[in-house]
Amino acid sequence: MKIYTKTGDDGNTGLQGNLRISKSHPRIVSYGTVDEANASLGIVLTNSLDDDIHTLLTEIQNDLFLVGADLSNPNLNDSKNRVSLEMIKKLENHIDKFETELPPLTNFILPGGDLSAAQLHHVRTIVRRAESQTVLLSEKDEINSNCIKYLNRLSDLFFVMGRLINKRKNREDIPWKI
Repeated sequence: MKIYTKTGDDGNTGLQGNLRISKSHPRIVSYGTVDEANASLGIVLTNSLDDDIHTLLTEIQNDLFLVGADLSNPNLNDSKNRVSLEMIKKLENHIDKFETELPPLTNFILPGGDLSAAQLHHVRTIVRRAESQTVLLSEKDEINSNCIKYLNRLSDLFFVMGRLINKRKNREDIPWKI
């Protein structure tokens, strides 16, 4: 199978169900931003990470493919490959578990510290953009609302994981100075 099909040369792309839409449609921008987050997460995974962090990030990469599949299928009657409440709850459980290792926040912090933590903060900002693009899509088309919830919770998890990586590598949170 060839990687290029030439079917998108006119500025349109295909969705599930043999539908064609503009490559600038909010649906394409939404799942394209999810794909960007996934690719950036791949960069984080090239670093030396604790096993629990590495395993979870790899699981999240697979979940992000599912988020993209969900967003690429406008037929909500098709229940295959949809983001579920269980996926969101799993993220919340990880946040709660990781926060037990961290001191409470007393002020805003700057992204940074260890390279892996800084990269994860960068992925967090891409996920926030994906969430925003998905909200914009939901204002135009009906979507599975769990996609928005998942992306929202995922950015929270990445924030906590960035702090956790820094703590485990003996790097302090950098407070925001006014």
